[in-house]
Amino acid sequence: MPSVQEQIRQRFPELSPALQRIARYLLDHPAEVVTTSMRRIGVHADATPATLVRFAQHFGFDGWPPLKAAFAAEMGLGPQAYGERAQQLIGRAREAGLADEMFEVQRRNLEETQAHCAPSLERVCAVLEKAPAVHAAGFRACYPIAFAFVYLYRLFRPSVHLVDGLGGALEMQQRSFARGDALLVASFAPYSREALQVAQAARAAGCRVIALTDSSTSPLSLQAHETLLFANHSPSFFPSVSAGMTLAETLLELLASRAGKAAVRRIDEAERQLHESGAYLEAPRSRA
Repeated sequence: MPSVQEQIRQRFPELSPALQRIARYLLDHPAEVVTTSMRRIGVHADATPATLVRFAQHFGFDGWPPLKAAFAAEMGLGPQAYGERAQQLIGRAREAGLADEMFEVQRRNLEETQAHCAPSLERVCAVLEKAPAVHAAGFRACYPIAFAFVYLYRLFRPSVHLVDGLGGALEMQQRSFARGDALLVASFAPYSREALQVAQAARAAGCRVIALTDSSTSPLSLQAHETLLFANHSPSFFPSVSAGMTLAETLLELLASRAGKAAVRRIDEAERQLHESGAYLEAPRSRA
């Protein structure tokens, strides 16, 4: 079944001008549906409370609160715990289309993430390039995002550091933050305490903070100078990090392309060292 936002997009042409104003605002500011009052949404969307209720009913909801709850659930902010969501999967193993459902949601996640982030990517790249050093942090489910970003960025830039708190060293790692540095930090609801701690420490040290998160009103975004939103919807029991990984890889693609021949030389040298160290089982293919 399409998400609420997807239904609004699909049915946008059939809406009256008043309902289209509401639809446009909700699609542009999904986080505000969850975090602000109906009255404030009405002010921004130039709509009365009665029109907002009519909008919700047009999409099959009894009123505004159920629509708001549906937006929250799609953002991973619903009331259901992971165990409750897992319980809903029991018995569906033989259900036709169960795996297709996951792939379809992931496609929508990527489309939503691209729409949110495309205008900001070049600006974020400029912040990272200007920084004397770049730090990246992600904890629990978001650790792969930070690790992949550091692993690949270090192939063509040495001044990139992973903040992981391994061995209880988080405070020590935070001491390396310096004015002008940049921190890329990833987290989604329910937000990691360590991620917020790192963001606050970086901000206090004078770093530029870039948040990879699920809402423009998340604790990380409120600390950040730049925010890149990624969608993490999932029909499974746990929010998805696939779009967050894609977002990190997209940043690296842009950074490498902007770095030019210097990046190519460093990547060549890093690859040569990896093969000489025996890290890989196969020798690199010779270039034509």
